[in-house]
Amino acid sequence: MSTTGASAGPPPSPGTGRDREDPLAALGSLPGVADSVESVRKAVDRVYGHRIMRRRSTEITSEAALRGARGSAALSGADWALEEVRRRTDFGGGAEARTMGAALRLTAEAGQLLSIWRQSPLRVLARLHLVAAADGAEHVGRPRQAGETVDEPLPDAPLPGPAEVSARLDGLSELIIAGGSAPALVTAAVVHGELLALRPFVSHNGLVARAAERIVLVGSGLDPKSVCPAEAGHAELGRAAYLAAFDGYLSGTPEGMAAWIAHCGRAVELGARESTAVCEALQRGAA
Repeated sequence: MSTTGASAGPPPSPGTGRDREDPLAALGSLPGVADSVESVRKAVDRVYGHRIMRRRSTEITSEAALRGARGSAALSGADWALEEVRRRTDFGGGAEARTMGAALRLTAEAGQLLSIWRQSPLRVLARLHLVAAADGAEHVGRPRQAGETVDEPLPDAPLPGPAEVSARLDGLSELIIAGGSAPALVTAAVVHGELLALRPFVSHNGLVARAAERIVLVGSGLDPKSVCPAEAGHAELGRAAYLAAFDGYLSGTPEGMAAWIAHCGRAVELGARESTAVCEALQRGAA
């Protein structure tokens, strides 16, 4: 991952021993990040400790998937009411419907790719784009090449060239495969931010980035049943806050990185709150 320029991504951080070898672990020592990690853990624990989770976790997972897909699509321009998403069966017509369909497909597919992620994250990213695009175009499922543009409104940030994209994707892949001691929240935030910064595909990069964030949170064991949809939290915080926090990631500064990680943490907390509310509704017999 590059550490210079407007699309810098995570900067090298001072540290000793393992921190020098694991830059993601070093990010965990940035001011406020430990507090975000702890706050997320408490929010997740509250959901998993709810009595309804012990009896009806499959229902909670399904509802979280729907709400997560709705939230991710909203950030990509298809801000539909939850009941509209629940009601619709045809997502083939119109740009917003296609975006919503892509988000739903990605949410369903993410759970099937957990075992592959740690061995071959680039293969997973290619698969996610293939699922999101759902067509046989030449550019689907591979990083964009020279001369190809990105058909996506957000984010409005400098677009790295194909050579930089390839190098930074390789770097990100190496970090994921190597593993490390970084908290799941930190890893998920970096994966999300780096994919947004690179926009490696010609389309659907935001949806893919948020699906990858979900894969990290679930595969790490932080949210093994996938009931804390960060995508829903990102949508609740709003597009303006999302882009402002992402600017912090792009800055590559310790303060900016800490702000992005904290924003992602708050999104997970809000996703956990959504599922807690679903648990309570089920307990009252209202859902």
